[in-house]
This record gives sequence, C-alpha cells and structure tokens, in this order.
Amino acid sequence: MSSSPLVETKLPGIPVRHGKVRDVYDFGDRLLLVATDRISAFDWILPTGIPDKGRVLTQISKFWFDRLNVPHHLLRLDAKLLPLPDGTDVEGLEGRSMVVRKSEVVPIECVARGYLAGSGWKEYQESQSVCGIKLPAGLVNGSKLPEPIFTPATKADEGHDENISFERMCEEVGEDLATELRQRTLEIYQSAADFARGKGIVIADTKFEFGQAEGELILIDEVLTPDSSRFWPEDLYSPGQEQPSFDKQFVRNWLESTDWDKNSPPPELPAEIVAQTRAKYIDAFQRLTEQPFRWE
Repeated sequence: MSSSPLVETKLPGIPVRHGKVRDVYDFGDRLLLVATDRISAFDWILPTGIPDKGRVLTQISKFWFDRLNVPHHLLRLDAKLLPLPDGTDVEGLEGRSMVVRKSEVVPIECVARGYLAGSGWKEYQESQSVCGIKLPAGLVNGSKLPEPIFTPATKADEGHDENISFERMCEEVGEDLATELRQRTLEIYQSAADFARGKGIVIADTKFEFGQAEGELILIDEVLTPDSSRFWPEDLYSPGQEQPSFDKQFVRNWLESTDWDKNSPPPELPAEIVAQTRAKYIDAFQRLTEQPFRWE
C-alpha cells in the first residue's frame, strides 16, 4: 500500500537548495540528496505528488551506481549516520536519501540519444539534424538511430535546458573535458541500454551529470531513472508514433488533454493518474532489478 507523498522536507539549521524534485542539504564535506515525491512537467512543479516516486528514483539510481563500472558520488543511502537535527522524520527519509561526495558540477547536461524523440524529433523535423549532428533522411518519431549520438545541453536554473552543439560545449568547458564527457556518456548509455533491453525496456535517451572531485571526474545526481531518461516497453515499441512509456510522459499527456495554458499554476492530478503514474515508476524498477519494491 502506498504512503502519502512527501513533497517537502525540513532539516532546520542545515543549508539547503531545493530543486524540482530533490532537496540538497549541505553537511560540510558531504551532501544529503533527498528525492521527494514532487513531479514536474512543462517547467512547473505540479501541486500533486506521486507517492514513493522519490524512493523509486533513489533505488533505481543505487542499482545503476552499483552496476556501472564508473566513478560516482554515492557513498551510502542511510541518512541516519549524519548529524541530523533533533526531531527529524528519519522514517520519511528512508529509501529516498543519498549521502554523496561533494564535487564541482560540470555545467553541461550530457545527453545520449539512441532513438529520435522529444526535442530531438522536433529539431530533426526542422533541420534533419540534432545539435548539429546530421541524421539520415526518412526517420520518424521514435526511430532507432544508426548509432547513439551525444547531444549536450546547457543547464538552466529556470526554464528549459538549451540543446547546444559539441563545438559550443568545447567553448564552455574546454575540448579535452568535452571529449572525455562525450566518450563516457556514450559508453555508459550503451552499456545500460544493452542491459535494459534484456529486461524488456528500451532506454531511448538519457541525461547524465558529472562533477569533478579531487581531480577525478565522477557521475553525480540521479542516473538512468524514469525522470532522467525515456523508458519504453520493448514489446510495445513501434516507430512512427508516441511510444508508451514508464516515465512522466504519461502525466504530460494528461496535462495536454486539459485546458491548462502552461502559463498559470497547473491543475491537481486526478487520483487515477497519480495511481497509474506510481505504478509505471514501480514497474520500471521491478523490471530492471527483478526485485520487489519493498514499499508496496
């Protein structure tokens, strides 16, 4: 049975930065990342949370951090070993907290695309290219690309991230770092996509974030979750249409069916949309890990 959604956290006296989904607390040499049950769409945080969504994101990230042979920021999931303020709701933090190494964040979203979807599909229709990468003619919405491509984006504090060319990325962070990030992004994506396909999931695209800590380039934030990736059920994959998904595209589609103008506060999500969205996230976790979701 699902719990009530956790849409905000409070740790009095601890410096905090609130993201769209995560609350990031600064404990000096470490950070505590708490994945709430907030859900965003069209650059708005929706007024309705999805119960256990933050736990699913955290548990999927943990699964990949353990599985991928790459340096990363995760130290442990248990927040109880931190000097938490008196009265902290430790039970509420369970399953949704990551204690991580601090790093200097590289200000680029590192995106890998194996299929044509989302902003990539829109750009292709206009220019037959994505982020300056020329693609074959005749591709359709959802087409598998000849090979995965690296399409970086600038990180926006507000509004949309902006897709940029690799050349522009080189100007932003330097050619050596840009080249290494491109290589790592594509290698991690290919490894994860091959694994997920064996579990019946197509990872159409994903975005990674990297940081630098003690001279080492490390993978940070969440990784290969339904929030940071497009997950499609392989058995229903059919190019030329919008694909069924395990991610929040389901919520976007519902919002598109309403009369919401995207410029004013969004509507509450109906109970059935909340329940179906939660089920999609949990289904993705269980397919990938072949483990039951313990908070069911």
